[in-house]
Amino acid sequence: MINPHWLDLGIEMTDMTLKPIGIVRNDIKKTQYPGWREVISEIVLDEDLTEALDKLDEFSHIIVIYWMHGLEPRDKLPPKTHPKGDLKAPLVGRFATRAPSRPNPIGKSTVELLEIRGNILKVKGLDAIDGTPVLDIKPYLPGYDSARDARVPQWNPKD
Repeated sequence: MINPHWLDLGIEMTDMTLKPIGIVRNDIKKTQYPGWREVISEIVLDEDLTEALDKLDEFSHIIVIYWMHGLEPRDKLPPKTHPKGDLKAPLVGRFATRAPSRPNPIGKSTVELLEIRGNILKVKGLDAIDGTPVLDIKPYLPGYDSARDARVPQWNPKD
């Protein structure tokens, strides 16, 4: 559904169609899992994309963009939330958090690339459950993907 406010600004927003390029395979079945950093997953890509992986194995880390399909659908999300559900933390705008419940449940993880076998990537640290659709993969570039002098507020959870 198009927000009528966009039309007031002279902007016409259209629906988008995303096609997964692959799927996550691991032993994790629930979204609340405490040890994501140690999880070993396989990303099984469409076989037609195997050639697109050429030279990716020269990178130690990659960025995985995925659709968080395992979340409960929410018709209307509150605009504010407590970071990590911690009621002691201040109530902040949803976009000031990494809360998984979002207008579009898109996930992004920087993971260690362990191995590539044909159309299968073996990675460590992917915080996605088994069966998660993968939308894109990008190489991690330290000078490009890290912000110099980045700051975070004191209320931000460290982990």
